[in-house]
Amino acid sequence: MSEISLPSKVINGAVAGIAGVTCVFPIDLVKTRLQNQQIIDGKPMYKNILDCFIKTARSEGFFGLYKGYGVNVTLITPEKALKLVGNDFFRYMLRTDGKLPFYRELLAGAGAGLCQVIATTPMELLKIQLQDAGRKVHKKTQLTAEGVEAAVSGVVKGAASGSLTAMDLTRDLIRTRGFFGLYKGLGATLARDIPFSVIYFPLFAHINALGYAEGTEKATFQHSFVAGCVAACVASVAVNPVDVVKTRIQTLQQAEGDQTYTGVKDCFVKIWKLEGPMAFLKGAMARVFVIAPLFGIAQGVYFIGVGEFVIDRTSRLLN
Repeated sequence: MSEISLPSKVINGAVAGIAGVTCVFPIDLVKTRLQNQQIIDGKPMYKNILDCFIKTARSEGFFGLYKGYGVNVTLITPEKALKLVGNDFFRYMLRTDGKLPFYRELLAGAGAGLCQVIATTPMELLKIQLQDAGRKVHKKTQLTAEGVEAAVSGVVKGAASGSLTAMDLTRDLIRTRGFFGLYKGLGATLARDIPFSVIYFPLFAHINALGYAEGTEKATFQHSFVAGCVAACVASVAVNPVDVVKTRIQTLQQAEGDQTYTGVKDCFVKIWKLEGPMAFLKGAMARVFVIAPLFGIAQGVYFIGVGEFVIDRTSRLLN
């Protein structure tokens, strides 16, 4: 294996992350709202993925489905760079005589998951507040015809006043909780992202290797896309219970009637007792619909080698 070109890998990770997030963000918003909704008076707000999608689109418009996109796409560059480049770096460093034993593949994945939370935790904390804002407004108005109108009005007014912007949320968190207020839910994020990466990266590597052209370590875009989808599907379902806990903990302002949590253990126990074990699968299907294509697109774009092309062209122009 040749030495890693860090600048080109960072560019690849950034392009891959932006492309993937842009395509699947509306489903990610649906996933967040499904994971956060709790059954009050025996009636859930959303029946399923499609119902949540339709109600959100009707009450908040098309751009309501992209609430929180700005902060997500801004921080996805360092997040994906840390994750994808980190895995490549650890796999490179852990090789001996050009070989990478399976247990070291797992270690490389764990290292990548550990590195990414630097960007993932604040990114998802802010994103979740913006994504869940509409659900809280809808809940108060019970989704009546007048309620939907009021919900839309509230969202628009909130956005206009700046109360629903990522920048204001960031300033408020730093002012009230200090810089580390942006890292609320760090433990749950680590508990999700390290196991995810331990499962995902080795599985992707082995599936992707099946499509290598003879004498190379490169597969076609289509093969890398499918490999990314399959590996991400398996990993996302495996860690969904922790993702539910993380989402609940990172929701700073609960809707009326929602439970509050003091930590990972408290959140886990309350969900188990009050909602039953099946609650840990909330949003699992939506999460698969988000993560599978997200990583399929990201890995496909990453392996196209946009970064190498840009750096090569830049180098030629400068010379």
